[in-house]
Amino acid sequence: MAWTILFIAVFTEICWALSLKWAAMQATWQASSVPILLSFLNMGLLALAMRGIPAGTAYAVWTGLGAVGVIIGGVIVFGDKVGTIQAVFMAVTVIGVVGTKLFAQG
Repeated sequence: MAWTILFIAVFTEICWALSLKWAAMQATWQASSVPILLSFLNMGLLALAMRGIPAGTAYAVWTGLGAVGVIIGGVIVFGDKVGTIQAVFMAVTVIGVVGTKLFAQG
């Protein structure tokens, strides 16, 4: 269950980061409240996941997949560009996260 919660936290992290750019583009207090609310949800889910997963493992998975997800989300939602070398390093990050998950103690 902790891993499921962690992956929901990763999704929330991606939404949070993308909502920062979206809120900046909207420039309203309502739009600005979205990343604030998502940050509380995000941190709560990460903390809940850490009850069953070591903190370092949970944080490594959360940040790694979150970073890759934000890059992909930026491409899809905002038309950001990704170069070949950047894509290679994104793949290396995902490989590292998969290895971290496969060999996690707990």
